[in-house]
Amino acid sequence: MKTIGEVAAALGIEAHVLRHWEDVGALTVRRDGNGYRVYDDSAVEQARTVLKLRRVGLSLPEVAAAMAPKKSTAQAVVRAKIAELEGEVVRRREAITFLQHTVECRHRYLDDCPDCATFVREA
Repeated sequence: MKTIGEVAAALGIEAHVLRHWEDVGALTVRRDGNGYRVYDDSAVEQARTVLKLRRVGLSLPEVAAAMAPKKSTAQAVVRAKIAELEGEVVRRREAITFLQHTVECRHRYLDDCPDCATFVREA
């Protein structure tokens, strides 16, 4: 059994973050006879999972849904996040292509370049 402080330190986060996760339903933690949170191995693993899901971009409501007991519910949330991230990758690749062109463009001003104008119209 670990205290909230021990778990927070092990995960590299503040204790208030763990309390917040519990408040919003993303984390379930047992209480001892005095009302203190006690983290068994299962609760620590659950906290690690929440942290990982947060770090890959899920919001707390998405985390709670992704950890739902019903697998289809969890999968739907994760699939939606994958689609969102894939869209972001596409937008960033387009941005890199545009910026790379502006670096290599032979025109002094971007407004003079037909290729830059095409990029701008696509946005």
